Amino acid sequence: MMSEPFLPFALPEIGEEEINEVVDALRSGWVTTGPKTKQFEADFAAFIGGGVEAIAVNSATAGLHLALEAVGIGPGDEVIVPTYTFTSTAEVVRYLGADPVLVDIDPATLNIDAAAVRAAITPKTRAIMPVHFAGLSCDMDAILDIAREHGLKVVEDAAHALPTSWRGQRIGTLQSDVTVFSFYANKTMTTGEGGMVVSKNPELIKRCKVMRLHGISRDAFDRYVSTKPAWFYEVIEPGFKYNMTDIAAAMGLHQLKKLPRFLEQRQHLAERYDRELADLPLILPAHPVHAGDVHAWHVYAVRLKPEAGIERGDFIARMAERGIGCSVHFIPLHLQPVWRDRYGLVPDRFPHAQRAFEGEVSIPLYTRMSDADQTQVIAAMREILSA
Repeated sequence: MMSEPFLPFALPEIGEEEINEVVDALRSGWVTTGPKTKQFEADFAAFIGGGVEAIAVNSATAGLHLALEAVGIGPGDEVIVPTYTFTSTAEVVRYLGADPVLVDIDPATLNIDAAAVRAAITPKTRAIMPVHFAGLSCDMDAILDIAREHGLKVVEDAAHALPTSWRGQRIGTLQSDVTVFSFYANKTMTTGEGGMVVSKNPELIKRCKVMRLHGISRDAFDRYVSTKPAWFYEVIEPGFKYNMTDIAAAMGLHQLKKLPRFLEQRQHLAERYDRELADLPLILPAHPVHAGDVHAWHVYAVRLKPEAGIERGDFIARMAERGIGCSVHFIPLHLQPVWRDRYGLVPDRFPHAQRAFEGEVSIPLYTRMSDADQTQVIAAMREILSA
């Protein structure tokens, strides 16, 4: 049935600028953390604004681990996490010997539900980790109010949320303790693998810098470029190996410059989906509640209504038969054996997340997608759902 080339769910857009910058890094001799990483951190902090500092890491998962360690999470602590997220959000809590406490989501936005957060707080609770699903901001006023009331830390999982905003402020510049972004291959910009930790708190940034590279007291790049003997260093903590390479940062330098154009294209595609799919038996994605706020549109997630008359798996299979790749965001954590079995979780505790999962399909949306590509997706969906 495939008469057109297969359309993947996601595809990065990498140009000659990125390729040339990577080649320059290779030729320079600095292939690990070096001048391009330093420049990428500075450029990213300037892009986010709000007086933040930025620390480049080899993945958002690494960044979340560093962030929780920096705010003091440890054995016996509890961190509140939405069940509707990727496993990395919860696994980093376990890295530190703490326990993720899973809560349900808002059925409209698919973001963490503030009332559920409040209900989950115990004497062991130390932090909240909101996840900005698909690029739409959580209700950060409510989350930050709860955190202030109970003396909790807030670490934002902003893997989907570049460049999302809340009440006119870019995610990363709010009053949260730390925010972590992802540059994985399918994100709104990419370094292949990679992430960025941002914070306004210089002590947290200092801690992340030390722990990012083995707990060493001095930055390796600074030691190696010094014109005077600078061999001495001290290991002050058992740290991690989470630094970004200059090869990855070389890509990031140009991806960041292209991000405004990338956002414009994602918005164009999302707006067209909104128009063309409005009459189908679907729940379409929520939009920002405040005028002028930015949805990053990392994912365009639809949900099949019961009257669609088709199971989600069958729908995805029929889309594949027509040469179109789809995905699912997410299989909730309460269904994953590692979390389900450890904490005795059952679907009835998370009715909104369970219902969303059973009907959710993420359809193709990426910056290299042409209007003709999108027309192919829309036509296939109309054919399947109008049968």
